Amino acid sequence: QVQLVESGGGSVQAGGSLRLSCAASGDAFSIYTLGWFRQAPGKEREGVAAISRGGGRTDYADSVKGRFTISRDNAKNTAYLQMNNLKPEDTAMYFCAAKRTPVGITVFLSENWYTSWGQGTQVAVSS
Repeated sequence: QVQLVESGGGSVQAGGSLRLSCAASGDAFSIYTLGWFRQAPGKEREGVAAISRGGGRTDYADSVKGRFTISRDNAKNTAYLQMNNLKPEDTAMYFCAAKRTPVGITVFLSENWYTSWGQGTQVAVSS
């Protein structure tokens, strides 16, 4: 199984930007579908964005469409989440997740579908 390490979290003011990174090791990165999830205090974890093995398919939660962009660089074994126009409601712990998948499978924002998880990186957005 792949191991995942997130980085790039921090504290920003509303309207600011952050780019999260998810570095993978331990297996062939390019055969994994990747997702970003977040969990705010007292709330359930929710799917934010997902990307297919080759990067050709993506999906986003309605709450982040137009503001967040998921991408990946398979040569660097790294996935990214570019977050623009951040809002206080984006404050949460952000997690990277992965699932080994065959070619052509769609992407999912369901946490139950993923099998590998990172430890998370904290994002705090102040108003």
